[in-house]
Amino acid sequence: MATKKESVQFYGTGRRKSSIARVYVVSGNGKITVNGRDVNEYMPYATLVMDLKQPLVLTETEGKYDVVCDVKGGGFTGQAGAIRLGITRALLEAGCDRKTLKAAGLVTRDSRKKERKKYGLKAARRAPQFSKR
Repeated sequence: MATKKESVQFYGTGRRKSSIARVYVVSGNGKITVNGRDVNEYMPYATLVMDLKQPLVLTETEGKYDVVCDVKGGGFTGQAGAIRLGITRALLEAGCDRKTLKAAGLVTRDSRKKERKKYGLKAARRAPQFSKR
């Protein structure tokens, strides 16, 4: 009898600005899928794809795992940051070295969000132009 190879999957949630990513890391050959499309097709800039792959490159697991993620909300930069945090958390669940990821600053969530607009102002801090007369 042939033994069936089990594919183990690890899960991580990532958030950045107003984006939320649900990331599944499955044993495979390094294919990254975002919302059902290839990452290079989905993300408009190569720098965002490099940023997104950073946890895989640091832990030297780029060709070992397939990444499948569903992301919603925000723009491309926020989504790339959310996916990166989700990949990091999934790799930590998989048993990758925490020290290397922590030293690169990938484990910590970036909590910065857009500041709300205040009344009497044009934006969060932008005041109307001052007129002396």
